[in-house]
Amino acid sequence: MAVNVIRYQHGGTVHWGRVDGSGVVPIPGDYPTTRDFMLHGAAVARAGAAEDAAPVALDAVEVLSPVTRDRQFLCQAINYASHMRESGFDPDSSPFNIFFRKASSCMAPATTDIVSPAHVEFLDYEIEIGLVFSRDVGGPVEVGEANLAEFVGGLVLLNDVSARDVQLPETQFYKGKSYRTFGPTGPYLTLVSAEELARFDELHLVLSVNGEVRQDALASDMVHLPPATLTELSALQDWEAGDLLATGTPGGCALQAPARPLAMLAQLVSPKRRQALVRRVAARNPRRLRPGDVIEASIRTDDGAIDLGTQHNRVIAA
Repeated sequence: MAVNVIRYQHGGTVHWGRVDGSGVVPIPGDYPTTRDFMLHGAAVARAGAAEDAAPVALDAVEVLSPVTRDRQFLCQAINYASHMRESGFDPDSSPFNIFFRKASSCMAPATTDIVSPAHVEFLDYEIEIGLVFSRDVGGPVEVGEANLAEFVGGLVLLNDVSARDVQLPETQFYKGKSYRTFGPTGPYLTLVSAEELARFDELHLVLSVNGEVRQDALASDMVHLPPATLTELSALQDWEAGDLLATGTPGGCALQAPARPLAMLAQLVSPKRRQALVRRVAARNPRRLRPGDVIEASIRTDDGAIDLGTQHNRVIAA
């Protein structure tokens, strides 16, 4: 059975706890980072070793990001067929698994206000499933469905907030996606077993803006699945327990592929003019995020057996 835990502040100190209805049961032990928790605290939480602890009301605690900022924030790009198509790519002829990173300092609690930088005019949303690693990997490994649970110990809900008018003209992911508050994470760290990971395709991602559903898809739309992705990633780099991999977003973003003549024109002009062009197009896009907008995002199986929780975020001006 999936176990939802939170990292929270109460009484002036930070704790980990298991969510139980409207309360949270403290998990015994000191786990300063997500790495410490995944290596030592996750087993305690799953074993129910905190059963005798007095629960604390959820509405009496401050829920923090379940992934601490000392961890790597790794990402996959255009990894859902629906998002590939809306971005102007053909899933059948786009075989490459694209990796990038976000600054760990952009991670924030699930209810944080998303701060739109003053110079950003095309702010976008991306609901994503995050994989939280349960062990260190220092060399190539072969990951399959049968042993995926040896490497992935938890799942989290993410919003990969993106400044498209920085990302596209400057042709880099890191800068346009790494501003502070651009990575709401949680609320839960959902501890999963092999049985839950076998239901990964059933995870249902839904994101709305001001009550209008914008993204609504199953993880089965994903192109590069976790086992093959982790096998490929391990050939490139090391990772540690508690590090995070965001697995891409489905279709429904504010960003859509431009008409072909406009796309060709954008390639011919200077980066500065390209940025002005992107911003001019964004000004006519009713789906871009603006100060005052409220985003709600959730990920769960339709039967509720696996539930990564719900995020509520308001966009504010810097």
